[in-house]
Amino acid sequence: MTEKAESKKLQLTYVKSAIGYSKRHKETIRALGFRRLNQTVVKEDNPSIRGMLLNVSHLVKIVELVD
Repeated sequence: MTEKAESKKLQLTYVKSAIGYSKRHKETIRALGFRRLNQTVVKEDNPSIRGMLLNVSHLVKIVELVD
């Protein structure tokens, strides 16, 4: 039988406003699916999401979830 690989997910919470930061940071926040402060979204853990999080890590709280 084939074993199913565990898919990791990231729980992201938008904790600090992007006002005063560059337009790229604001666009990255929107691309991650955030619309308002203190909103939480769950995303698949993959290199593209990790790259976005490196740019806005000072605005977002990251928690790793394992299914």
